[in-house]
Amino acid sequence: MHPARFITLEGIDGAGKSSHLEFIRQWLQARDISAVFTREPGGTPLGEALRGLLLSVETEASLDTETLLMFAARQEHLDRVIRPALAAGQWVVSDRFTDATFAYQGGGRGVPDSRIAVLEQWVQQGLQPDLTLLFDVAPDVAAARMATHRTLDRFEREQAAFHARVRDAYLARATAPRFAVIDSGRDFDAIRADIASRLQRLVEQA
Repeated sequence: MHPARFITLEGIDGAGKSSHLEFIRQWLQARDISAVFTREPGGTPLGEALRGLLLSVETEASLDTETLLMFAARQEHLDRVIRPALAAGQWVVSDRFTDATFAYQGGGRGVPDSRIAVLEQWVQQGLQPDLTLLFDVAPDVAAARMATHRTLDRFEREQAAFHARVRDAYLARATAPRFAVIDSGRDFDAIRADIASRLQRLVEQA
């Protein structure tokens, strides 16, 4: 048996983190580790509704409203998905969590970290991921990837300077021990070897 673990995937839009979710799923399944895969904003019916609003190019919201909506979705996510799964002994893998708020609303938009930290403590009550995989890539590379295959959402349409600030905010947070910075500008095999190595370390901590 493996104790419950909470893993988050982070990175600027176009960093490629979502491309590796299936690899993580298969890696855990091969070791008989039961896991719930989810995302933010989203993960619940209410969270998905808020996601639609937050990502829509038609949405206009103040910085405080945007930040509060992110945490409203997160509270629901924690109450209905993350905490129950961890309590049941399952692993949880979330595509984004609170580091994204510090990076996007904080670094990107300029909301003071101190204000975000108050909401973080209120909503999370000390809960933090056991492992955060930060997929790091230069903003121009990420933009080139996004331009080839999808319609861009409200955040993806931001200027290059915005995404550079988001990346800088992520890297500033990545000094915490729970972070593993993954150079996602490399080929998939190299990236997945790094992911597997970090997951194996997490298993061995049990």
